[in-house]
Amino acid sequence: MWTTKQLCIAVLITFFSPLIVRHLIANSPISATSRYQILHANPLAWLSNRADADAPAASPANAQAVPSPAEDSSSMDHRNSSTERLHWLDTWNHMKQLANVSTGLPHATEAIKDARTAWESLTTATVQNATSPGTECNLCPYSVRRMNASKSAGGHFAMDIPCGLVVGSSITVIGTPGSLSGNFWIDLVGTALPGEPEEPIVLRYGVRLTGDKLAQGPVIVQNAFTASNGWGYEDRCPCSNSNNATPVDDLERCNSMVGREEKSRMNSTRHTGPKQGGKPSTYFPFKQGYLAITTLRIALEGIHMTVDGKHVTSFAYRAGSEPWFGTQVRISGDFKLASAIASGLPTSEDLENSLDLEMLKSSPIPDGKDLDLLIGIFSTANNFKRRMAIRRTWMQYDAHTNLMVNKELQNEARAYGDIQVLPFVDYYSLITWKTLAICIYGTSAVSAKYLMKTDDDAFVRVHEIYSTVKQLNVSNGLLYGRINSDSGPHRNSESKWYISPEEWPEERYPPWAHGPGYVVSEDIAKTINIWYKTSRLKMFKLEDVAMGIWVGKMKNDGLPVRYETDERIHIDGCKEGYIVAHYQEPRNLLCMWETFLRTNQAMCCN
Repeated sequence: MWTTKQLCIAVLITFFSPLIVRHLIANSPISATSRYQILHANPLAWLSNRADADAPAASPANAQAVPSPAEDSSSMDHRNSSTERLHWLDTWNHMKQLANVSTGLPHATEAIKDARTAWESLTTATVQNATSPGTECNLCPYSVRRMNASKSAGGHFAMDIPCGLVVGSSITVIGTPGSLSGNFWIDLVGTALPGEPEEPIVLRYGVRLTGDKLAQGPVIVQNAFTASNGWGYEDRCPCSNSNNATPVDDLERCNSMVGREEKSRMNSTRHTGPKQGGKPSTYFPFKQGYLAITTLRIALEGIHMTVDGKHVTSFAYRAGSEPWFGTQVRISGDFKLASAIASGLPTSEDLENSLDLEMLKSSPIPDGKDLDLLIGIFSTANNFKRRMAIRRTWMQYDAHTNLMVNKELQNEARAYGDIQVLPFVDYYSLITWKTLAICIYGTSAVSAKYLMKTDDDAFVRVHEIYSTVKQLNVSNGLLYGRINSDSGPHRNSESKWYISPEEWPEERYPPWAHGPGYVVSEDIAKTINIWYKTSRLKMFKLEDVAMGIWVGKMKNDGLPVRYETDERIHIDGCKEGYIVAHYQEPRNLLCMWETFLRTNQAMCCN
């Protein structure tokens, strides 16, 4: 999946391009498409006017993304010397009707439209690199830092983040609120897409030491902005607003100590407001003239802010402004900046010096070979480390837009042969399209008896999954996983999983399997593919619930459905005896694999 929103754009995954990485019990096929054909033809030429109202879909005559060899003789040698087959576009080529199944999915239309820009940027850069060898470098560094920072002519300090942020990344700002007002703000900014008048702001962290219309005392105000939705509601700290009631990653949105009276005089007056008229001092993490170390940490549900080591606020991600879209940190206002550091950034592996590259490569599937099990893994484009951890651990069972990110992803796809790239920019609201892509790939590009969906932060015991499914002896109508048969839509608009009555009017969902790991039989995937091709597939933005809705409709249409639940699929972490353990960082995956090889036991590494 392409992501777009980075300095150079598009695809830019730069920040969130969940692609489909497919692991096969017998691996994947290679198409007969040459690199020359891919570089000199636009795979998005099939986009219809529905997906791109401003520009007509490319016809065969104008589908080229870069000049043809006849126009540019420098590309002739590149064409003749390259016979690479781009199997990573196998699924892409089956998704020509994607715009016909976009109803109910926010950002769907622009995601398809912006993918064209991403592809053109990538292919143009690829041709330029091919004609200028030796210009490649590590495009995605692990950290970026600026010392003795000074403001630009625009009145703010800016630091670029080449390949976006992932869970575990952090941004640390060291500086002192000034003496004039001490008001300042930190922005995590994205790149404006073509046609957008303003850049998206993933997070504005505003510190108002002099207060504002709603607060007489100092206050922290957090918000996000997109061109399509404008500014959202403000998260204020301190504040009694109900918006601040829902925790983020189990942390308070506003530390209850902020704005409260200081009870202890043991602490320095460093964070206390001055006494006025005999009023007691209150705690606030910033003060004019005092150095502060502020860290923004990227987590699963939101961004957590600490000041001098103490958690102060948490901000839940807003729709369309996830952290992987961020391309720059800006600091403005009355603030003397000493330094800024971004660390834990997504970085790809050095393919040229990888000692186990050949071992980790995915072998092609022989023509006509049926698969017993196809596993599709959801992954964001810049989650290089998670994918490498999976390749080195449970994928080793023996048969048992950011231009820079997209370029790294392209190299990774060519090197390992286990990635499928999809023709749309990634938004969280579009993950159901990735589920659809697994069904398309598993029934059109290859033929699999069973198809499994999982995530790139899950450890999967492949042999146990396959053995369990095989013992069920169910070849049709199977939905196997951690089945939820008694749930309904979240009606709290502050919830990440909020569903409006228009999206789902009923009070209950049909039975569905939790997303970290579930399996469907081939006939279910085929039916989904047929419904997609005939524009009859109803979209729903929660992908695991969407699969339950589709299976439920098949059941209503007469298909005998078997719902098989397995308590060994752990959706909230790891427990001994697991067959799927969710929310595992790369180091945990490696530890769990080493432990399994040594003991042959499913043990956790918390």
